[in-house]
Amino acid sequence: MRHTRFEAVRHRLEQFDPGTGWRLWLYEFLLFGFKQAWACLFGGLTLALLLATHLFYPEDASLPRYDFITLAAVAIQAAMLAFRLETWSEAKVIFLFHIVGTVMELFKTAAGSWIYPEPSVLRIGDVPLFSGFMYAAVGSYIARVWRIFDFRYSHYPARWATYTLAAAIYVNFFAHHWLPDIRYLLFGLTILLFWRTKIHFRNWVEYRWMPLLLGFFLVALFIWGAENIGTFARAWTYPGQEDGWQPVSLAKLGSWFLLMLISFVLVSLVHPVREPA
Repeated sequence: MRHTRFEAVRHRLEQFDPGTGWRLWLYEFLLFGFKQAWACLFGGLTLALLLATHLFYPEDASLPRYDFITLAAVAIQAAMLAFRLETWSEAKVIFLFHIVGTVMELFKTAAGSWIYPEPSVLRIGDVPLFSGFMYAAVGSYIARVWRIFDFRYSHYPARWATYTLAAAIYVNFFAHHWLPDIRYLLFGLTILLFWRTKIHFRNWVEYRWMPLLLGFFLVALFIWGAENIGTFARAWTYPGQEDGWQPVSLAKLGSWFLLMLISFVLVSLVHPVREPA
C-alpha cells in the first residue's frame, strides 16, 4: 500500500518525547485531536462544501447547486489521491460505500423518508449523485482512523456473525416499511455480540482501549451532529423541515448506530482484524 503524505508526519510526531506529567497528557490530547482531524479530512471537506454552497452559492447560477457539489466532491477525491493525502485502498472503501449508500438513498427517497428539495441534472431518480459521497465520508473516516491508530481488538466475535448481523441491519432498513421493524432486536444482538469486545488504539507509544460499543456510539453521535449541519444547509430535508430547519430527531442516533456497524464490517473486509500484540 502506498503511504500518504501524512504517514511521515505521523511517525515524527509519534517519536517525539514530550516528557512526563501534564506535558505528556497535553501532548497526547493534541496528538489525538490531530489524528482524528486527519481521519475526518474527506468528511470535513464534504461538510464544509455543503455549508459553503448553502450560504454563498448564487441562486441564479446556470449550474444547479447540487451538481456543483457533485463535481466538487469528485474534484476533492481526485486531489486527495493526486497529492497522496489518501491511499488507493481507502479510495476503494469510499467507492464501496458510495454504491451501498446510493442504493439506500434511492429506496428511502422513494419511500418518503427524506427528500432533496433542489433541482439537479446529475442524479439517479430523485437522488443527486453527491449523496453517495456522504456515506463515503463515513467509510473514509473509519478506514483512515483504523490505520492511523493501528486498531487491535480483543474478544472480537466470529466474523460470520458480524457479516450476518450487518446484512440483517441493511435489509431491515428496507424491509421495515412493509414488515415489523426489528431494530430493537438488532440492538440487542449487537450488544450481545460486542459487549466483551475492546478496541485497542495506539495514539503515542502505549496502546489505550475502550469498549467497541462505546466507540460505535461516539461516532454515531458525531455523525448525527454532522447530519444537523447537512440538513441546515438543505442538502436534504426530513419530513417536518419543509417550512424551516429544526434539529434532527435524537431517534436518528439509533439508525446511525446501526449504520455504524454496517460501515465497520465493510471496512473490516479490507483492513485486518488483529488482536493486541
